Formats: sequence, structure tokens, C-alpha cells
Amino acid sequence: MLRKLRSVLSSRCALATALALSLSLSCGAALAQAYPSRPVTIIVPYAAGGSLDVVTRVVAKSLTTRFGQTVLVENKTGAGSNIGAAYVAKAPPDGYTLFLASPATAINVSLYSTLNYDPEKDLIPVSLLTAVPSVLIVHPDLPYKTIAELVAYAKQNPGKLNYGSGGAGTSEHLAAEMFKFMCGVDVTHIPYKGGAPALNDLAGGQLSLMFSNRIGALPFIRSGRLRALGVADSVRSPQLPDVPTFAEAGYPNLKVLVWSGIMAPAGTPAAIVGRLHGAISESMQAADVKATLDGMGVTIATGGPAEFGEFLKREIALWRPIVKQSGARVD
Repeated sequence: MLRKLRSVLSSRCALATALALSLSLSCGAALAQAYPSRPVTIIVPYAAGGSLDVVTRVVAKSLTTRFGQTVLVENKTGAGSNIGAAYVAKAPPDGYTLFLASPATAINVSLYSTLNYDPEKDLIPVSLLTAVPSVLIVHPDLPYKTIAELVAYAKQNPGKLNYGSGGAGTSEHLAAEMFKFMCGVDVTHIPYKGGAPALNDLAGGQLSLMFSNRIGALPFIRSGRLRALGVADSVRSPQLPDVPTFAEAGYPNLKVLVWSGIMAPAGTPAAIVGRLHGAISESMQAADVKATLDGMGVTIATGGPAEFGEFLKREIALWRPIVKQSGARVD
């Protein structure tokens, strides 16, 4: 009798578990189907008009069409993207406030002594958007025309060359620090308040060299105002097919991607995250979006929540020793 009772109870528990799982899946599907029912905001932690801001607005426009709800872009700048990140980390986890992550999201973990949010605990990855390699650029009148010639010149003239960046701790700054470390050269850092004025001074001959994301560098390279010596990636850039990679020059580990991706507050339902990723993937593969981004020199990246999460972990690990070696601190 006891054995029979236990069997009945076990069957009832299994049935209850199955019903609960079925209900959960049904609720998740319904939640995803209903989302979004009002405007969605993507927080961009940089000023309007920059390359990452422009990319986000292209994606937001496409998502608006797919969702039938307005997807807004709001710029919350300051503290190397931390103000925008912290704002989203504290937002309701309902999928209506999203964050545009970038290399700074990974770099800031090591660059700041304290953060009022944790990018791996308070934010969750939704979808990668783009990944653009950095390019080493110089003024065309300078004597070095290859990476090898630049390295040789820098070694013969320690401390004589300088490089510009958009500021301490930026990917431009740390890419050059990676270059210094891997190539064994001494080059002086000249920080600017943004990458654009640094690029202009390089074109004007006030700087020796600079690492810039391909988007910002392309107009200068195509116009002949700057010369590209190398692409910080393992494969050549379709937009710069004649420019060798650092791997070809003998530095296979010198890879710097200026990437972007969408993140949401931790606790955002998986069904909504899945709906967002699906819509973003469709948008990034749309012919008009691909044509616009290709014209800008942007490479579309693929990767859902799991892939993006692993990528972010690798980026945090990549930049930690470079930040330490550079001695960069901003607080």
C-alpha cells in the first residue's frame, strides 16, 4: 500500500513539474510575442555623431520597422562610458532600456579602481553588432612605409616618436601600448579629448603615429592624408586589401577590435533577450543595413548571448595586463 502511495505521489509530482515547465514556456513565449509594447531606448555612452552612435542609429531604425515600436537612441556620456553603463545596470530588467557596449566595457574593469556596476553581473549580453579592426596610421611624408621600418626607426630613436589617442584608457591608447610592448619600442603618448582631434593633428604632422578604428581612419587613408601601415587583425581588411596585417609582419597576437554589442540589465527575461537577439540578427542581415554599414567600413559581427558573453570575458582578460603595463589610471 505504501509503495503504491509513493508511486501515485511520484507520478503527481512529475505531472506537476511538467505542467509548471509547460506553463513557464508558454508564459515565456507569450512574453516574447507581446514585447515590445512601447518604445525601447538604447543608451549610447558616447556623444552623438561618433561612429558607434551612427551604427546604433542605423540598427535602431531597422528595429523600429521590425518591432512596430519606436527604438530610440539616447546619449549618456561621461566617465569613459561608465555613466551610461551604470544607468542601464540600474534600469528595470524589462527589455525597454538597453546599453551599447564597446571595448571600454571590458577595459574599464581594469582601468578604474572602483566601478558602481559590474559588467558581468549587472548587465547581460544580448547580441554582438560590429567588430572593426584598428589600423596603424602615419603621416604620408614620414620615412617609414612598413611596420618593420617603423619598428626599426623607433628602436633607433627611443622616445623620439609620439602617438595620439582619444584619451587615457581608450582602445586607441591601449592598442599603441600593446604595440610598444610586443614590438619593444619606446613611443610617447599624447592624449586628446577624443579621437577626431588626434586624427586631425596626425594628418597635420603634429604626431608620429596612431591606432584608429578603421571607420575613423578610412576617409583619411582614401584621401591620401594618412598612410596605413598595418591592420591589427589576423586577416586583411576588405576595405584596405593592400594593407598587411600585424600577423603578416610577425606579430600574430597584436589584434585590436573596436566592437559593439547590445546588453540589457541583469534579470531581463530570457524570452525577451531571445526576441531582441532575433530581431537584431535580422536587422544586421537586411540589405539596406549591410549596405550602409559596409559603406562606413563597418564589419558586422555575429553572436548571441552565449557567444557575446564568452567574447566579453576574453576581452576583459586581454586588456587587463595591457592596462597594468601602461600604468593608465583615470580615477
